Amino acid sequence: MKSVTIIGAGIGGLATGCYLQMNGYDTQIFEMHDKPGGLCTAWERKGYTIDGCIQWLIGSSPNNEFYKLWQELGIIQGKQIINLDELMRVETSDGKVFDFFTNADRLEQHMKEIAPEDADFIGEFTGAIRRFSNFSMAVDKNPELFTILDYLRMAKFASTMRSFKKWSKMTLSEMAQRFKNPAMRKFWQQIWEPNMSTFNLLMSLGALHSKSAGYPIGGSNEIARSVEARYIKLGGKINYKKKVNEILTENNRAIGVKLGDGTEHKTDYVVSAADGYETIFEMLDGKYVNDKIRGYYDQLPVFTPIVYVGLGVNRSFDNVPKIISGIKLELEKPLVIGGKENKFLMVRIYNYDPTLAPQGKTVLTSTIDSSYPYWEGLRKDMKLYNQEKERVANEVISALDRRFPGLAKQVEMQDVATPITYYRYTGNWQGTYEGWVPTPNTPPTFVMNKTLPGLENFYMVGQWVMPGGGLPTGAISGRWVTQMICKKDDKKFVTSKP
Repeated sequence: MKSVTIIGAGIGGLATGCYLQMNGYDTQIFEMHDKPGGLCTAWERKGYTIDGCIQWLIGSSPNNEFYKLWQELGIIQGKQIINLDELMRVETSDGKVFDFFTNADRLEQHMKEIAPEDADFIGEFTGAIRRFSNFSMAVDKNPELFTILDYLRMAKFASTMRSFKKWSKMTLSEMAQRFKNPAMRKFWQQIWEPNMSTFNLLMSLGALHSKSAGYPIGGSNEIARSVEARYIKLGGKINYKKKVNEILTENNRAIGVKLGDGTEHKTDYVVSAADGYETIFEMLDGKYVNDKIRGYYDQLPVFTPIVYVGLGVNRSFDNVPKIISGIKLELEKPLVIGGKENKFLMVRIYNYDPTLAPQGKTVLTSTIDSSYPYWEGLRKDMKLYNQEKERVANEVISALDRRFPGLAKQVEMQDVATPITYYRYTGNWQGTYEGWVPTPNTPPTFVMNKTLPGLENFYMVGQWVMPGGGLPTGAISGRWVTQMICKKDDKKFVTSKP
């Protein structure tokens, strides 16, 4: 039985371990943190649980191809899934409100009421949502292993691919400019990363429209623990609080890893589910790169690092609609962090998940775009660093108190995670919470290699080899890399369900 060492117990590492165990490999994972999940995480403060990841789960119903993966990984079984009516809401200072409904018909009607002069474009966009609601990414087989027959089977998606080409070339910022109505233009400028390809939004909206992207009650911790349990039941072993410092090589072949405590562990294969930059340029000392890979880290944009504020509030928010991503509020006075003005504040109200707070109380979170170098500089003086965290939390509370009068006196817990926090706990390059932003110029998921030039028996999985981030990239890259290893060993790839 061949052995595989996996670096990182995030969803990518755990999924890789599960699929390798299903296929008869002896695997173990080394994780620098003390719990599974990586960026799919949550943490407790004063009886409240702050969820740092899950907003919706693509593939939460059998209508979507990812459902099968979640079954194989033990994620979906036994979970209570809820489907909410709104993705997000934008509220401007002049009293205008835009409700981003998850149902394409309601969204189309609402947008046309606001901007009748944009009816044609609105119809075109919501039509694309409906079209993509019937399409989900093929996950069974790694495109790097496709045969002619596989490509012929893909021909039935020709009309969808034409739509893909159209919307993938348009960024969300460019889409916002297509609206003639100034209010609609302003609303759309607040939707996600401005440089993101519109296609990626459409894929999510299509899944939400078909009710295949629900929220699992219990959030990120429940998801991470479920995959951990599946991996261990399959015979895998996880070594927590064990940081990998170096990937050992011999004759241009990965042969094991060296931990922070100096111990070495030899193996037949190494799979890194850790941060891409740290893997390539630190664990492997930059010895196995080419111009294409260097170009990724020199040129491709990453998701903007954030400050993540968590609040525990002695209030139920029963009169506030249940919204997936929350409400984006235009502030009377911009929130300035490191010289960057934030004119809007996103607040997510978990009034739909009673497991995260004591009865009658609620967790709120706010995400604020920020800068890694700014916080990196501040942390050289812990007093200044903590003072700035407290200032940001207080300004967020003050802004929310204006929207929800009386809230400031009801706050029982506050917690602030900065880009430095993300780096400390996950090693994520530049402190970002996901990897590459899928822009019109970002290579598609099947183009980015999961191997490195000149290095045998080594693979990478996760958001640094599949743009877009999130749980799907971890699961699917783990499945696909296992297929590659099986092919190398002339083994038939198999899966099972618990």
